[in-house]
Amino acid sequence: MANKFRENITTEEENVNTTVVEESITELPTKPVKSRKKGVLAKGLSSVFSGTFLINEKTLSHLPFILFLTLLAIFYIANGYYADDKIREFNSVSNQLKELRSEYISTKSDLMFASKQSQVAKATEALGLKESIVPPFKIEVDSTILFKKSN
Repeated sequence: MANKFRENITTEEENVNTTVVEESITELPTKPVKSRKKGVLAKGLSSVFSGTFLINEKTLSHLPFILFLTLLAIFYIANGYYADDKIREFNSVSNQLKELRSEYISTKSDLMFASKQSQVAKATEALGLKESIVPPFKIEVDSTILFKKSN
């Protein structure tokens, strides 16, 4: 009996294997060749690029809105150019300001150097002036005496 049972199992397995192979062969899908249809987006783009959308009655009724959108697009582009010009102008003015500030600082340092006492003394030697060794003193005059002499 045991051998008989084994034989039945093997024959059933062989039958299952053969049916699976036959089913897999018969179930291979064959795709029918379809003509590709254009989608809505493709149709719309082709009509825009070919210019046939201008003939459509719907488009003519929406023409003012299309012109408005075109005008907005032109203003948007012009605004971008205007902003770029302002940024360039700001950068050039900023660079000029930096240059003028550095020129101011260098001129100020030259003036401070030239106005030092030692530098002034050197510059006046060429004119024949010498630095005084005697400290200055205050001259006091009585105004009553000056008033009497002038009368």
